[in-house]
Amino acid sequence: MQLYKEKNKMGAVNVIKETLKESGPRGLYKGYSALLLFSVPKNYTRFGTYTYVQNNVFVERTKTNNFLCGLCAGAAEALLVVTPQETLKTKLIHDKLSAQPKYRNLFHGIYTIGSQQGAGGLYKGVLATLMKQSSNQGVRFVVFEDTKKTLSNYIPYKVVVDLLSGGFAGFCSTMANNPVDVVKTKMQGLEASKYNGFADCFKQVYSRSGIMGFYSGIGPRLCRVILDVSLTFAIFHQLKRTVTDFIASRL
Repeated sequence: MQLYKEKNKMGAVNVIKETLKESGPRGLYKGYSALLLFSVPKNYTRFGTYTYVQNNVFVERTKTNNFLCGLCAGAAEALLVVTPQETLKTKLIHDKLSAQPKYRNLFHGIYTIGSQQGAGGLYKGVLATLMKQSSNQGVRFVVFEDTKKTLSNYIPYKVVVDLLSGGFAGFCSTMANNPVDVVKTKMQGLEASKYNGFADCFKQVYSRSGIMGFYSGIGPRLCRVILDVSLTFAIFHQLKRTVTDFIASRL
């Protein structure tokens, strides 16, 4: 929906119906292989960097330091994992929707992009991705911790608290940086050559669609990110508690 203005006008429900009609249930999973391949290294980099910076750089537990730890975590995952992942995902989805798809699968896409554009082809929109991921994680970690402290006073189940806190963190981060995500997506699509950098892409989006152009696809992205962040934070913290308890029981 962020790549095609006409599909954004259709709305999320109609786009889902059209996709199911044309491609069946599998059509809803276009670009999924890229997400799956990079999921583990992305989360490892995010939480690993956050924990390291929190314990060694911004050691005082303040809201500002928590935000800065999140910024560092987002920057690390953007540079090491997310930019090539998002480039591949966006190009695969864009390619699948074109009249004559060029890529047979994820690995053929990687090979083709690498052969034609070099390693730099996987780093299209790196500035936009860096801005998106840094602001994403900065907001998420702050909102998650603050919401968790509040909900813990009313809900005794830690997993439920983590799920709700993560979901709200995902909502806040999406609303805060969807404009950056729209620019990033357009710069990583098959028509990325139309844009001469981040600022030019930003200007073109605004000139064509105004402010609302930066919130195209906000509905589906909210649904995806809220579930993603909710599950990610809940699973991570539950695993952390389980491992900590296991180690403590063996000492």
